[in-house]
Amino acid sequence: MRQSGILLHPTSLPGRWGIGDLGPAAYQFVDTLIATSQRIWQVLPLGPTGYGDSPYQCFSAFAGNPLLISPDALIDAGLLDPAERDTYPHFDDHGIDYGAVIPAKFALLSRAYQAFGQHTGDLHDEYSAFCAAESRWLPDYALFMALKADHGGITWSSWAPAYAQRDPAALAEARTRLTDAIGYQQFLQFMFSRQWRSIRGYANQRGITIIGDAPIFVAYDSADVWAAPELFWLDDAGLPTVVAGVPPDYFSVDGQRWGNPLYRWDAHRAQGYAWWIERIRSNAMLYDLIRLDHFRGFVAYWEVPVAEPTARIGRWVDAPGFELLQALTAALGTLPIIAEDLGLITDEVVRLRDENGLPGMKILQFAFHGDPAEAFLPHHHIHACVVYTGTHDNDTSRGWYEAATDSERSFLADYLDKKTEQIDPAWDLMRLAWGSVADTAIAPLQDVLDLPNAARMNYPGRLGGNWGWRFRFDELQPHILERLRVMTHTFDRG
Repeated sequence: MRQSGILLHPTSLPGRWGIGDLGPAAYQFVDTLIATSQRIWQVLPLGPTGYGDSPYQCFSAFAGNPLLISPDALIDAGLLDPAERDTYPHFDDHGIDYGAVIPAKFALLSRAYQAFGQHTGDLHDEYSAFCAAESRWLPDYALFMALKADHGGITWSSWAPAYAQRDPAALAEARTRLTDAIGYQQFLQFMFSRQWRSIRGYANQRGITIIGDAPIFVAYDSADVWAAPELFWLDDAGLPTVVAGVPPDYFSVDGQRWGNPLYRWDAHRAQGYAWWIERIRSNAMLYDLIRLDHFRGFVAYWEVPVAEPTARIGRWVDAPGFELLQALTAALGTLPIIAEDLGLITDEVVRLRDENGLPGMKILQFAFHGDPAEAFLPHHHIHACVVYTGTHDNDTSRGWYEAATDSERSFLADYLDKKTEQIDPAWDLMRLAWGSVADTAIAPLQDVLDLPNAARMNYPGRLGGNWGWRFRFDELQPHILERLRVMTHTFDRG
């Protein structure tokens, strides 16, 4: 089936509370997708963000981000006073000031938790059922976050040694001493899950598919690494010996030193890949389709010595992708996965993707460097792929064109049979994507709005200043929505 959709992380939604959330604006956005005949809403990882506010560096691969919890929905549930709408600080609605929003939002959530303690009835029954259903990861996560707060937010390896090394007696003591803090973390996960299931159900019932994102690696400062250090390359002190990254490429001359700990694949194999099975099972409960980030890393990944300041120095290390996907298929059935097959792609990566029947990705901003044989050009697309104008890691399409070389602009003009001064970069790339034979076409909302690079979501390798863009519904003027709707029907994606 031909289909199209929009990439928009929920933090970018408008609203009163300083950061987009799962409240009224999320439902309005789904209604906007329907009105323009879209079938897909793609989001970035929904996990609880840590340092740098990146959804690709989360405190857990299983938990949800409490900052996405809607205060409006908490008011509707009787857990917050409606007066909070008037007393809550006012924030710029075109960006996210994380330093100010995080304490303000968590103060609200703390008050909601106190009210929940006085609440009786069905909500508590739902909470108990949720905690029981998520018992594979929730207790470790809630204890991790409670201990993290108890230690002033520092990285787990700097905690008191008995807690960092998970001494059973110390953890038992902590569970008793931090009972309320643990309950608070479980409450936050319950409310996130409750609100996400509601918006996902609303979307699905109206024919909208949700595509989510699963980063290949997890953050070092996470419940995942703390709770299962044997699954990662760590030394006796619990510190990484090698970290993840990618070698120098299009995005960075120094490569990207992500800093994530690397998997001990021998330990995962010995456990029958149980952690991965649970992770993908959990993601499949959140999303209809999962974009598996850095797919080539399941064949071979770039290992960087921990002492190296950049990713220039490293080595390729083989990974058991074929064995892993076989174990996932045996446990979960057909995998609802899109392979993010970008970067240095080898024949083995292609074979892993194709033998498992996974669609790959095509990025149009990478297509116009002048080679007619370039696989990203629309005339080389296949049905089983997802074509994007760009992603969260790219310039906006307008920004890309403004920074393009003369030869790139000339090649694009020839491809479109236009003069360079006639090019409408964002919408021309969208039109090429929607007209492709690819089954699925997706554009970031920034391209629908034809925004410059000031609206870019992320600059890979840049510390700070990312993930802050937001829009307002009044920017989605009727003529823009109608143009999107007509283009979608023209190319039979409605």
